[in-house]
Amino acid sequence: MNRFTYTIASVLTVLLTSCASSYNVRGTSSISALDGSKLYLKTIKNNEFRNIDSCEVVHGEFHFAGLLDSVCMASLFMDDESIMPIVLEEGDIVIRIENGVQNVSGTPLNDSLYVFMDKHNQLSNRMSELSHRQSQMLLDGIDEDQINRELSLEANQIATEEDQLVTKFICDNFDNVLGPGVFMMITSQYRYPVLTPQIEDIMSKATDRFKNDTYVREYYQTAQENEARMNGTKDMEEPTVPQAAQPDSLAVQPVAPLTNLPKP
Repeated sequence: MNRFTYTIASVLTVLLTSCASSYNVRGTSSISALDGSKLYLKTIKNNEFRNIDSCEVVHGEFHFAGLLDSVCMASLFMDDESIMPIVLEEGDIVIRIENGVQNVSGTPLNDSLYVFMDKHNQLSNRMSELSHRQSQMLLDGIDEDQINRELSLEANQIATEEDQLVTKFICDNFDNVLGPGVFMMITSQYRYPVLTPQIEDIMSKATDRFKNDTYVREYYQTAQENEARMNGTKDMEEPTVPQAAQPDSLAVQPVAPLTNLPKP
């Protein structure tokens, strides 16, 4: 009887282990200051970041490995500072950290996330370049009104491209962790939940799975309540924030418009 019980327990252990996914993260860094540093993988649990794994950088290399209940968004931290987002999914995940370059690759969702982030960074760089051009044109003695007319058109075009890029990416990933994850990133810029035309557009197209994500559901519900307060259809009080955490460390900031450039 004892042998039979032991056999059943062993079989169950094997079955449960085989059902669990695993992640394997190998990273390299050419930044010497990282050597000897402790890195952490953190995910949001109970509305705050919690450590799920840690390791030390040795001679520019580091390694994480473990079991997963499900695919999830996480963030790589050094002490209390977030370095970059990462999707923990089954497969061999590769992290590269260099001056000016931070990349995660090797698995489908990470590849997709960092193609998106690279395109977003390109738009941010284009917007920053307009600021440099604005300063140079002023030094060249070009009329300020002419500068504003010319560069504001380009700034608005870049902002439109950024809006389209983010919206399409979220919509294309409604039913995996990237959709809610990037939605969380872009909404973390706001002091409290608000409804923007972009957010309304995304929610009008959203699948049930996306709408029922804990963060998305609480953010949208709270934003609607805040909107009602501001419109006077609910008793005015201080706008509230959703219960789910808004991790600034994962934030993908929108492409900021140039200052002193009026809309055409």
